[in-house]
Amino acid sequence: MTGVVSGTAAAEPPGKLNIPNSLTVARLLLVPVMVVVLFHGDGHEAAWRWGAWAVFAVAGVTDLVDGNLARRRGSVTELGKLIDPIADKALIGASLVSLSILGDLPWVLTVVILVRELGVTLLRLWVIQHGVIAASRGGKVKTLLQSVSIGLFLLPHPGFFAVLAWTVMVFAVGTTLVTGGDYVMRAVRLRRTARP
Repeated sequence: MTGVVSGTAAAEPPGKLNIPNSLTVARLLLVPVMVVVLFHGDGHEAAWRWGAWAVFAVAGVTDLVDGNLARRRGSVTELGKLIDPIADKALIGASLVSLSILGDLPWVLTVVILVRELGVTLLRLWVIQHGVIAASRGGKVKTLLQSVSIGLFLLPHPGFFAVLAWTVMVFAVGTTLVTGGDYVMRAVRLRRTARP
């Protein structure tokens, strides 16, 4: 889904908690579960790293399913458009911070990504009275790249996959910055067009 969605767009009632929205809420609830599993023991035990990876993977699957299901069933809601990116940011943010605490990922990368994500969230709140800025295709690609990279970093013995993880992370950071600029322009444009 791309572009800016006005408050008058055809959708289900704003606050309806349908199946796609329930999957999004489930993704939010899986975030603390993933963190607890990851930090079990010293945070580097193979079994628990695989467990954290599994929880992260399940949460990622809900991200793929909820949007497609909502569009296919015609059950897109303003609530879903709002909480879906928040759930994505919570999962990605918690994972990045956890990996940085464990020393698997430099803090500078985590900070850059989190600042961008927080900035986009604030932009969405800034224009919420004029409409919802739906996730762009670039934003979805960014989330996919981040998710794949984080998934590889969560593996207990990455080996060859370590190189792949870093390669994907570099592309993820680049996409993160580019799409951040796109959201700024879309937010400013929405505010301008919404003025009486």
